[in-house]
Amino acid sequence: MTGSPAEGRDAGLQPERTRLAWRRTTLACSVVAVLALRQALRGSGSPTEVVGVSLIALIWLAFLGVAHRRLQQLAAGRPPGLAPRAALAAVTCTVALAVFAVAVIV
Repeated sequence: MTGSPAEGRDAGLQPERTRLAWRRTTLACSVVAVLALRQALRGSGSPTEVVGVSLIALIWLAFLGVAHRRLQQLAAGRPPGLAPRAALAAVTCTVALAVFAVAVIV
């Protein structure tokens, strides 16, 4: 055999499942952002609501950036593991969107 076992390794369906999971998470994040924006825009248009809407949109865009970068990495023949910084960014965006969604509802 030529080459190391790692080079000839069949990745199987794991990268595909991971890619689909990132897409589902992005869809769920988008739904939460849209619902929070919709609820915030129904209000009086106060500066607090405008700031809230802006923060929700920025967090959503940040999460889309992290997800897009990860999906590009997964397209490689042997994708690298998720970097701790990217994982922290994804978790921070998800938690922040959840907090803003609860704040908008309450």
